[in-house]
Amino acid sequence: MKNYMRLLRKEFTGYDLSKFQKDVLAGITVAAVALPLALAFGVSSGADAAAGLITAVIAGLVIGGLSGGFYQISGPTGAMAAILMSIAAKQGMQGVLLATFLAGGFLLVAGIFRLGTLTSFIPAPVITGFTSGIAIIIALGQVDNLFGVSSKGANVMEKLTSYQDLGFAISFPTLLMGSLVIIGMVFYPKKWGQKIPSSLLAIVITTALMMLVDWPIATVGEIPQTLISNNRLSLGDFSLSAFQTVLVPAISIALLGMIESLLCGASAGRMANRQLDSNQELIAQGIGNLLLPFFGGIPATAAIARTSVAIKSGAQTRLAGMIHAIVLFLSMLIFAPIMSNIPMPALAGVLIVTAWRMNEWETIKELFAKKYWSAILLFFLTMGCTVIFDLSIAIVIGIISGCVFFVAKSAAITISIEEVDWQRVNLPETRQLDNWAVVYISGPLFFMSAERLKATLAQLQEKEGIIFSMRGVPSIDLTAQSLFEEFQEKAVLQGQTIIYTSLQPEVEKQLEHLWEKQKTEQHRTVAHALSSLHKKYVIDGEA
Repeated sequence: MKNYMRLLRKEFTGYDLSKFQKDVLAGITVAAVALPLALAFGVSSGADAAAGLITAVIAGLVIGGLSGGFYQISGPTGAMAAILMSIAAKQGMQGVLLATFLAGGFLLVAGIFRLGTLTSFIPAPVITGFTSGIAIIIALGQVDNLFGVSSKGANVMEKLTSYQDLGFAISFPTLLMGSLVIIGMVFYPKKWGQKIPSSLLAIVITTALMMLVDWPIATVGEIPQTLISNNRLSLGDFSLSAFQTVLVPAISIALLGMIESLLCGASAGRMANRQLDSNQELIAQGIGNLLLPFFGGIPATAAIARTSVAIKSGAQTRLAGMIHAIVLFLSMLIFAPIMSNIPMPALAGVLIVTAWRMNEWETIKELFAKKYWSAILLFFLTMGCTVIFDLSIAIVIGIISGCVFFVAKSAAITISIEEVDWQRVNLPETRQLDNWAVVYISGPLFFMSAERLKATLAQLQEKEGIIFSMRGVPSIDLTAQSLFEEFQEKAVLQGQTIIYTSLQPEVEKQLEHLWEKQKTEQHRTVAHALSSLHKKYVIDGEA
């Protein structure tokens, strides 16, 4: 609570009428962007348009009021709708509401225990991959509404398969309207978009057309003029068995809510030049999602599109997000009879364009341009798992694969063996040494690079002396350490001199016991001479 009050004091210091006017203008602008998206995401999640609006209003008021950043605008999102589609098909709206409540609890606990930094452990290609996977799910999930056909199934793959049994009888008026919305949004001038969002204009025009022309096209249906839906969660719905059935989906919702909100906050924080309090944001998301099911809402999370609009529109405080929620609620009260005529293919067109724009195209382009093959593989792997399985499985597979790729890449060490140039060493003429080698090693020495190290050591058995230059070795594990110990023991028996130079502090600490076994006069003389050589021969002290 103290942290939240500190945020408020900092945010509202010097607040005046001028800043309030900016908040009002930003709130109205964000509401214009949020309205069609709230309706569309409500429908695409397997609920209805009213659930999307309720979610946007409650999230704007509660999560916006408690947020860890004044610029965060929360509501239903496309990524969340992609998960809910499967839950709604398997367990109905009741399962969605229970999973939302449970996910809210997880998010609240994560915020209380200050787990807001966990998302930093997810590799960037994994995030890009599941974002693209979600975009594919959203787009394919709109096939029914865009073509006017019917399908069955709990996920996209099952829905596409079901067309073989149900047929694919296209409704051409439906396809025409949806296609016109897509084309119109794609070619809509960006300058116009700063004043009127293309999605809002598309919804207004197609709704007006539906009210004038009696086309056989499905509409969103009745929009209630209340924030409390008939289809909502009640305390009587709670039971251990019910929560057990939605545990895994709830974890997926909580993970996505955490990732989307914190990534949105990190990006928006740079735009607003104000850092997000990640733990406070998780607390806000948790409380908001705990409350939403009791109103009949679906899961909410911070949305980068609406958040960026708020910042660009001049939002000064969190009041902008709360005003956007009030404007949406007034729209429900005033325009509900009109909104009931919104055509489904128009919402499908909005979602398909939104899905296309969700992809991180600049990042994807950079991966291919710079030929980051491991990152590209990780991107496609995560994207495929997101489409075929679900988000939680995709993230786990992505993180594990990322770790495997990193370990495999880390195993690539460089080792070179050169003869020692004694002309550059300040030794008396009578002390010139023959058959010495210097071994340059770069990279971490651990179990995956052990075979390479073992093969190198085998080549040095006939040398009179060996100098290991290890400036480029940041770490060494027990396996590599054991190889050096074994090599050292044989060297003592054969009368070889071994010197370790340029050791990193941690590596020196692990190997310091080795040179205690060999303190010959020859060893000390050579080590002292090496200390005055070129930097690649410099030692951090006597080895």
